Amino acid sequence: MRFVENEAPERWLSAYYGATVQEFLSEDPVYITGRLVKSHGHDVELEQLRAWEEEIKILAPALQDIAGTIYLEFDVPRLASRIDAVLIVGPAILAIEFKVGENLYRTAHYNQVWDYALDLKNFHLASHNASIFPLLVATEAAHSDANWQDPDSDQVSPPRRCSSAGIATAVCDAVAVAKGLPLDAVEWGKSPYHPTPTIIEAARSLYFRHSVEAISRHDAGATNLSVTSAAVENIVESAQREHRKAIIFVTGVPGAGKTLVGLNVATRRRDFGESRAVFLSGNGPLVAVLQEALVRDELARTKRRVRKGVVRLPVKAFIQNVHHFRDEGIRRPDPPYDHVVIFDEAQRAWNRDKTADFMKRRKKVPDFNSSEPEFLISYLDRHPDWAVIICLVGGGQEIHTGEAGIGEWLEALRLRFPHWWAYVSPNLAESEYAAGTFVSALCTQDRFTADARLHLETSMRSFRSEKVSAFVTAVLDCEADSARGLLREVSKRYPIAITRDLQNAKQWVRERARGSERYGLVASSQAQRLKPHAIDIRVEIDPVHWFLDDRKDTRSSFYLEDAATEFQIQGLELDWICLTWDADLRMDGQAWGHHAFRGDAWTTIRKPDRKRYQLNAYRVLLTRARQGMVIFVPPGDVHDPTRDPRFYDETYSYLAGLGLQTI
Repeated sequence: MRFVENEAPERWLSAYYGATVQEFLSEDPVYITGRLVKSHGHDVELEQLRAWEEEIKILAPALQDIAGTIYLEFDVPRLASRIDAVLIVGPAILAIEFKVGENLYRTAHYNQVWDYALDLKNFHLASHNASIFPLLVATEAAHSDANWQDPDSDQVSPPRRCSSAGIATAVCDAVAVAKGLPLDAVEWGKSPYHPTPTIIEAARSLYFRHSVEAISRHDAGATNLSVTSAAVENIVESAQREHRKAIIFVTGVPGAGKTLVGLNVATRRRDFGESRAVFLSGNGPLVAVLQEALVRDELARTKRRVRKGVVRLPVKAFIQNVHHFRDEGIRRPDPPYDHVVIFDEAQRAWNRDKTADFMKRRKKVPDFNSSEPEFLISYLDRHPDWAVIICLVGGGQEIHTGEAGIGEWLEALRLRFPHWWAYVSPNLAESEYAAGTFVSALCTQDRFTADARLHLETSMRSFRSEKVSAFVTAVLDCEADSARGLLREVSKRYPIAITRDLQNAKQWVRERARGSERYGLVASSQAQRLKPHAIDIRVEIDPVHWFLDDRKDTRSSFYLEDAATEFQIQGLELDWICLTWDADLRMDGQAWGHHAFRGDAWTTIRKPDRKRYQLNAYRVLLTRARQGMVIFVPPGDVHDPTRDPRFYDETYSYLAGLGLQTI
């Protein structure tokens, strides 16, 4: 069959080219290359064009005796990439990555094709129960792997390496060992893709013009990100059209995609001139990691010889530190350039006392007397016509002293900015946001609208189990029976283990990570007595290296040497986590005991706010893993009064008693 000139058949919409193998073999290679170029949609570099021509030339003889279906350049939006070729043959799916002209099998390429296979398994609906075989083809290699290795429990085999001459054998071997019934290639091609990207992947994809629809889930069990994004965008457009000032409060469970909503609005409006949007966060590590990730991607994507600083300029205009934005408003009396401003984790903005104290000490502004929310609204209020503030609100995420909570924003609106229109998620009145009385006071005003579309109710971070957040809440609330019940559901797809041996814990995460899946050590910022285990949280990590560098860099998370605290990892995530649990938060009878290490001994924390921050620190750490985690509770040392085994034993017994796998 031939394609209609201006459109691809419905079944091939996820790929630049798709056909049965028989159709592929009957096509003129020049025609196939032309389809790839046209589907690409913009100028194709000569190197890419020659690679396509070579791949087609290699595949044609390799598939002579194969009955199946082929896709070329199959879209993987979560990774902002495309698989060179996907073969559907009987019950087997082969993801093929070509390295044209290569005679060596490089580790990075091996992990790349493994990532593609895992992405299909986890996020492509029709691939969930299929046997998947990643194939790395170094076209000039002298040797090929003789066999496929045994697959993991999810039926994804480790990658097989082969030269051009080994493709046919690899395909036939895969079909011979694949389990299950033959796949319907047409239905497979129509199947939806339900990605749940990390925040770094999401920022990369959106920055380079993928839509939020392309990188978000669409299943009935999830509140669609596109619905919330569309609601926010409609409010922004209405405010601009009607010359209004509006503030929007978006809520969601941990990992539901609040930040993704904000990034989507910011990317859609990057080139909108005065109505463009800027994404602001007070989370320094998050800003640094996202900025560096986008800069590295831009340099790699364009392959231009340009100074890094030049590439960084537009990225810094897109994602900024909220404190730098605030300080600009203090220095200058003018309104900000941006009319649309997104505040990530808005509940973490500073209260009046902390802001005023900081301004007097650091900025030499002795008469400053506003909370951070109040000042930020006043800064946007300088616009004479219209402005929109989008507050992304998390519950139970305050981990710093002086963080005001979302009530400070609502109170500032009620008392000083009644002319602003407020669009509020109804869930903001729930106890976890500690804003119910403020919502009740504000909702009596005329310019208040409650909009259910502004709440995201399903976690996307832990794509293997959506109930991890609920399990963590039950654990920290000491609701043991509830935690046990939730764990039985969670552990079906999301393993959680516990151990008293740190080396066992490290080995556990290493064995489970595949491809470029990332793992690392985390610990509470109050975990002062882990030094005997070579973990010193006083040595501050560089989050850019920890989150972005590869296995060769000793500063990366892969080395399992440096532990990230709640301050460095909040807002970010890893695939696998090794959580080291010190005696700062310890089980004492039926409740948690809160402690801080001072001098040479543990002291008891008594202030309610500090207890809440400590619980929230562990809440952050326990919800950072996407695929699973292991918890290390030290055994203590009878000869060290600061590490008395009694400080740890009861915590271990409580957690293990919930049903965690012990190793």
